[in-house]
Amino acid sequence: EGFMTDLLQMAVLSFIAIACGLIGPFLILKKMSMFANSLSHTVLLGIALAFLITGGAVFNLTVLLIGAFLAALMTALLTGGLIRIFRLQEDASIGLVFTALFALGITVVTLFLRDTHLGIEAVMGNADLLQLSDLKFALSLVGCNLAAILLFYKQFQLCTFDGHLAKTMGMRVGVFHFLLLFLAAMTCIGAFRAIGVLLVLAFLVGPFLTARLFCHSLPKLLILTPLIGVAASIVGVMISRGCLNLFGVPLSTGGIVATLIGLIYVFGKIVRSAKLHPCERKLPS
Repeated sequence: EGFMTDLLQMAVLSFIAIACGLIGPFLILKKMSMFANSLSHTVLLGIALAFLITGGAVFNLTVLLIGAFLAALMTALLTGGLIRIFRLQEDASIGLVFTALFALGITVVTLFLRDTHLGIEAVMGNADLLQLSDLKFALSLVGCNLAAILLFYKQFQLCTFDGHLAKTMGMRVGVFHFLLLFLAAMTCIGAFRAIGVLLVLAFLVGPFLTARLFCHSLPKLLILTPLIGVAASIVGVMISRGCLNLFGVPLSTGGIVATLIGLIYVFGKIVRSAKLHPCERKLPS
């Protein structure tokens, strides 16, 4: 039973890592990593309101998506409104919006959902309670994100690197920005039970930063980034199981995976600084 549980955890976390790795590069290259951070916080408010409105259907994936999407839309509108109306800088606007909405989400959970443990699961996740339905949903996330990237790769690429040129060519930049926002919201929900909405930021940002140390080609980044996340997921589950079996210490699997992602980046940075990467070596004359 423990072996099957570990396999399920590895599979779900790996699929979430792949889903995040497919959209993470575009989010960061479009300088939307802070917005992704904001989204990972404000999704809690959408989930909490969805729970209250539906009377407890918090694990209904359709309801979760609707709640998260509305929270993401609210975050985008408020952030853009503060920038345009009050002339705030983007980072200041994002910081103000996500702290306010996240605080409101915590308040709603504390006042109305104290006995549901919603706040704890939303922040840290609960990999020990994963079911086959979580695996199916994580797999569907990968399929959805992969399909979007394959269908609109050129559009995403052009909008990411040169939005003005994309507008000149007649592309609807706002539509693809909106699509990327929707994919990010869905991915945050996919990580809800497995690693929590706060730790999903590690999957969205960490593996890409490590991959970017060794390659700068977008197609290669879209391959290497998910692979790094998958490796961290598998090793993280193994460490969690080892600590439980050998020392009797139950550790958060999501927390271990997030820590590993950080350590992998540090190790990659050391390797990069030491110029051990083959591409750094000079070719013989």
